[in-house]
Amino acid sequence: MLHFGTDGVRAAAYSQLTPDAVAGLGRAAASVLGCGDWVIGRDTRESGEVFEQALAAGLVAAGATVSLAGVVPTPALAYIGAANNVATAVITASHNPYHDNGVKLFAPGGRKLADDIERRIESAWVRSGDDIASADVPARAIDLVDPYTARLLSLFPAGCLSGLDVVLDCANGAMSVVAPRVARMLGANVRVIHSTPNGRNINDECGATHPADLSATVVRFKADLGLAFDGDGDRVIAVDHTGRVVDGDRLIAMAALQLRESGELTNDTVVVTVMSNLGFHRAMGAAGVNVRTTAVGDRYVLEELEAGDYAIGGEQSGHIIYRHLATTGDGLLAGMRLAQYVHDHRATLAELASGVMRSYPQVLVNVRVAQRHPNVAAELAAEIAAAESALDGDGRVLVRASGTEPLIRVMVEAATVEAAETVTAQLVQAVTDRFASEPG
Repeated sequence: MLHFGTDGVRAAAYSQLTPDAVAGLGRAAASVLGCGDWVIGRDTRESGEVFEQALAAGLVAAGATVSLAGVVPTPALAYIGAANNVATAVITASHNPYHDNGVKLFAPGGRKLADDIERRIESAWVRSGDDIASADVPARAIDLVDPYTARLLSLFPAGCLSGLDVVLDCANGAMSVVAPRVARMLGANVRVIHSTPNGRNINDECGATHPADLSATVVRFKADLGLAFDGDGDRVIAVDHTGRVVDGDRLIAMAALQLRESGELTNDTVVVTVMSNLGFHRAMGAAGVNVRTTAVGDRYVLEELEAGDYAIGGEQSGHIIYRHLATTGDGLLAGMRLAQYVHDHRATLAELASGVMRSYPQVLVNVRVAQRHPNVAAELAAEIAAAESALDGDGRVLVRASGTEPLIRVMVEAATVEAAETVTAQLVQAVTDRFASEPG
């Protein structure tokens, strides 16, 4: 039985995630979220159309009315869901390679699902959907690229990127058409790489998780900055004119300061996950900005944003949510806001990014174990306390279970790489001794 992870259902296409399973998921989702209007989009994977049809068949079998948007970024689906108060779904495995696929679901209003809703859908999920997966689906095709483009353009002054030289790495994914269009319409001089999807090259040594090619292209053509999206377009990583990568922590820090300059940083607070660097917390504290911390997953960030009426939050990986403008992470919105910030300040991204915070060296090791341990932090409380004591207040320790795999993630930040590596090695040994050889 497949389960929801930190961001939808995701697995190897066909061998684990089958059309029958997706059809069953569609039927279950409609039974829980409602059998009204649904809109489905997908990224550029070769398995996308098959799973799109299967999901639509499951939804229709439950009584839903389905519209198909084709290849479109995840934030476009969230936008149309919020604008029209309809449920939406995206066939995507995000930053994973082409041979994986998955389903992200949004409730009416463009909201990702709460944990209890996911559990209800799992309980209703009948995987044997062979009676519906191959059925003819009465669905209409709709265009979301134009409405999404218009929405983004409405959020910026005309020509706000005039004269800025930008390189876009579209990861051969869902941003391949819309991202260059929006950047050019805002006045930027745009060079595009990895925007010719063939079904198998999505995220293939490109995009937000592989920015090396973007860095080289920015330097080669002396661009002002580069932006790399992931396969479904809900996150972004930047590159400055020297080719240096600017991660989500720095992007969020600059976004918070940008909002405060315009009087839009509600309650002087930013929301991040437990993965954000200690340097981020200290920089925001020095700037007088409060930081709220959540579990990993942009839906938890959104919940905290809404609970506290905060304006900005996100993840180190590049999921950035402007709560007053969107209901989910939007790589293109965040990227254009960053470009506008650079343009307006008449400074380089390198200057702005280096000045906003100092990152603490971070070491992350994934330890494979025999079975999942969701309460690993409590089980290793003594070892974690000893590690924190060794850092003497100048570092941070995080030990947590993966949300999708039998892995325990050990992360240590310290004033020096050597200190971080030493403490990490001690904790990895403790995890290995305790859990690695236990019976499955």
